[in-house]
Amino acid sequence: MAIRGKKDVGLTFDQANLLFLVIFFSAFVGGKVFLFFEDISYYSNNPGRLIAGRGFVFYGSFLFAVPSMLIFFRKNKLPTYAMLDVMAVTTCIVHMFGRIGCFMAGCCYGKPTDSFTGVVFTDPACQADPLNTSLHPSQLYEAFYILVVLLVVLYLRERKRFYGQLFLVYLVLYAIGRFVLEYVRGDLARGLLLDGLISHSQLIATAIFVVVIFTYVSWSSRNQVDNFKGPI
Repeated sequence: MAIRGKKDVGLTFDQANLLFLVIFFSAFVGGKVFLFFEDISYYSNNPGRLIAGRGFVFYGSFLFAVPSMLIFFRKNKLPTYAMLDVMAVTTCIVHMFGRIGCFMAGCCYGKPTDSFTGVVFTDPACQADPLNTSLHPSQLYEAFYILVVLLVVLYLRERKRFYGQLFLVYLVLYAIGRFVLEYVRGDLARGLLLDGLISHSQLIATAIFVVVIFTYVSWSSRNQVDNFKGPI
């Protein structure tokens, strides 16, 4: 992020470090806030488990981190749309390794499966449920999918038509992938809607997809690379 940011928008090393801390803190808070709302009664009675536990909700982290990034860009007079493109690559990398971390912790586990891709968790300390049962490694599915998204973003980096395009491509591709991958997720405690037809995450993914499509059309007509006039 620091190297690409310096090359593209003049991001300093100190700004890059501070931005990292801002994103980390906001993502931590957002992930915990959404986790709290998944089981309000439990975490109200066990606040220590909320703070010290390993659980997070990705979309909570995302919905807190993005506004924090935008505020940081504005405050530091950085070109918002160009910075979002820088962050697209960084976000993909962090997201991918984050899901690998989920796999190692056993959280975000998949449904039972007889598929050859099934993985058996045996350590009682992990969060997978049930143990000693072949489960879809949904965390690795998502990590691999994010790797594909990263390759798409890298391919488009020198071919983008407007500033902000890379970040929007990441968002829309992830929303599609997350919606599909939810069907193999087994941690149903996150909640289902419409009599079990969709999960909370699928609803959020759908909302993000719709918003991003409209945003893509809007930005593509005013942030074109050849016509870009400066920080916005």
